Amino acid sequence: MTSQHTEATGRQESGQQDILQAFRDAFGHDADGVWMAPGRVNLIGEHTDYNDGFVLPFAIDLKARVAVRTLPESRTVRLLSAQGAGTQGTGTQGAADVLEFDLDRITPGGDYGWASYPLGVAWALEQSGVAVSGFELYLDSTVPLGSGLSSSHAIECATITALAELSGASLSAQDLVLLTQRGENDFVGAPTGILDQSASLRGERGHAVFLDCRDQHAELIPFDAEADDLVMLVIDTRVAHSHSDGGYASRRAACEAGAAALGVPALRDLGLEDLPRAEELLDELTFRRVRHVVTEDARVLETVGVLRTEGAKAIGPLLDASHVSMRDDFEISCPELDVAVDSARAAGAIGARMTGGGFGGSAIALTPRGLEDEVRQAVLGAFASAGFGEPRLFTVTPADGARRLA
Repeated sequence: MTSQHTEATGRQESGQQDILQAFRDAFGHDADGVWMAPGRVNLIGEHTDYNDGFVLPFAIDLKARVAVRTLPESRTVRLLSAQGAGTQGTGTQGAADVLEFDLDRITPGGDYGWASYPLGVAWALEQSGVAVSGFELYLDSTVPLGSGLSSSHAIECATITALAELSGASLSAQDLVLLTQRGENDFVGAPTGILDQSASLRGERGHAVFLDCRDQHAELIPFDAEADDLVMLVIDTRVAHSHSDGGYASRRAACEAGAAALGVPALRDLGLEDLPRAEELLDELTFRRVRHVVTEDARVLETVGVLRTEGAKAIGPLLDASHVSMRDDFEISCPELDVAVDSARAAGAIGARMTGGGFGGSAIALTPRGLEDEVRQAVLGAFASAGFGEPRLFTVTPADGARRLA
């Protein structure tokens, strides 16, 4: 065993002891165990999920950890977060900050703040017939809030992994994906698909998750940037996602209208060869929305093929093309995201794109190892010159999905 591996293992064990001690301090006794689930980055495949298309996310090495203890014969849930009541920060909380709920009194759509995520998956498990007792849970997450890296899904996936094991339920990864989605959709009230849950629950180190959103088939695809001397730089613009202006809804409606006009169940059923006919039949705006989805699906499939044959070093042009399509055809970028992408590329990144739903959030830049600092400084300088707030930059690597740690 190398000294580097020994140090890494020691840090991991130390981290687990920290959360176990925090649990003891908060609740006065030992946890039954510690579970984790990672955040995710979508490598490519944006706004294709609700069009029955393809996506290619990967789990990242930033994660939510939960220490959990079941309370047999009880319906009480007690929750505490190291990050506070859904706010950023790493302060320590006391027992007075523990949130307490009764499983028999929680209702879908209730205003529970961050507690909606663990409560939602507990509710979904019960709705599926799994007997869930009361429990105590201490959360500590390193997934940045508001970055578009699925911090909420990491909480849900860590919690459902813990509760499923502690309840003795025999559930597959796909069962957990769908139950987490049910909690998110029906309890929290967010109309999400299965991209985020699939990455967090199915992820594997050195791989991306190739997901067919029609039949929900998932396949691991090699994505080892480190082997190609590359690093994945995340540029969090700190611009909050905002769908309140109807941007998401209007684009989804345009996609559905385009599919109906072209006589297909979903845009997934169109190929590049169908675009000339689409341009003839559709108005200019709807055509551009359709063109993004059709070409993005094609880019996902091409990226999968390139990763299998040539590796991560060859996908840069596909990332670039994806961003141009989202910027010009789907119009979901913003000035900060464009500056992030353009400055990273100019400084040496081999490919860059916005990632996530758009209208803010993060960009990713696939960068040769050794150029990270140069790209980082270029992005910071470009943001300052444009008068934007300072972005947050960090690197991520494809990591393992949800599992028990202790």
